[in-house]
Amino acid sequence: MSAAKGYWIGHVTVTNPERYPEYQAANAEPFQKYGARFIVRGGQSKTVEGEARERHVVIEFDTYQKALDCYHSPEYQAAADLRKEFGEADIIVVEGVAAE
Repeated sequence: MSAAKGYWIGHVTVTNPERYPEYQAANAEPFQKYGARFIVRGGQSKTVEGEARERHVVIEFDTYQKALDCYHSPEYQAAADLRKEFGEADIIVVEGVAAE
């Protein structure tokens, strides 16, 4: 049995679309450093139950610990400071199901 992957699940409302790409450029370094892979990145969606933000992101990491380490890294926290200027987000770090 191999270790479970880690995931970020993000729900975002972009409040400044002209400047939001600055956050996307800033997060590229930590995402590369920690091996992040985008599974979902703002594609078409429909809320079928409950409430949701306008943009959804799912990012996969090799392990749950790498997902946490990336979020808490100084590089990502600098990017997050930009994101907070240009949008509002709910970000959850979750452990996936271990492969059998």
